[in-house]
Amino acid sequence: MNDAGGGGTAPMYSLVVVAASAGGLAALAELLTALPAEFPLPVAVVQHIDPNRHSLLASLLARRTSMRVKEGAAGDVLAPGVVYVAAPNEHMIVAANATLQLSHAAPIHFLRPSADRLFETAASECGRVIGVVLSGTGSDGAAGVAAIKAAGGAVIAQDEASSAFFGMPHAAIGTGHVDFVLPLDRIGLALINLAAATL
Repeated sequence: MNDAGGGGTAPMYSLVVVAASAGGLAALAELLTALPAEFPLPVAVVQHIDPNRHSLLASLLARRTSMRVKEGAAGDVLAPGVVYVAAPNEHMIVAANATLQLSHAAPIHFLRPSADRLFETAASECGRVIGVVLSGTGSDGAAGVAAIKAAGGAVIAQDEASSAFFGMPHAAIGTGHVDFVLPLDRIGLALINLAAATL
């Protein structure tokens, strides 16, 4: 994306939010591998995992990226270059002042954490954010991408050919609110370009 303001310096986007489910671990690993340590935005990730087992997701992803990766905790202030991974069986939401909160509220469409909940709160509290919907079954994230677009954000969905499971990307695309449908190996570069855009 080109500089929309003709020489502006304020970043256009404040945060990247990512949704993934079945087939998502490999997709997340490839995506994060493409992002540099100095990536200028925070990244918040919901990956659907077994709610009854200790999650190794943050440590697994940390091996694949030069960015810092941590499990999101209540009170974390979203910082550039850090990947925040939702904990099992907790909604990860963005609260005032770009602070993470965890909630044990009821599952949304049988899911906790819910990508929709993350996306909707991110758009509400942070304004323009970038949403990414990766491989997964079901439709989690579809309502969230509508909220992101309503707040002036941008949305990327993984294409069918590179998705192990196309349910979630397909549902997002079906909303009419997806800006880019891309193969997995092009999403990282798209994020780098969007993150560099200024107002």
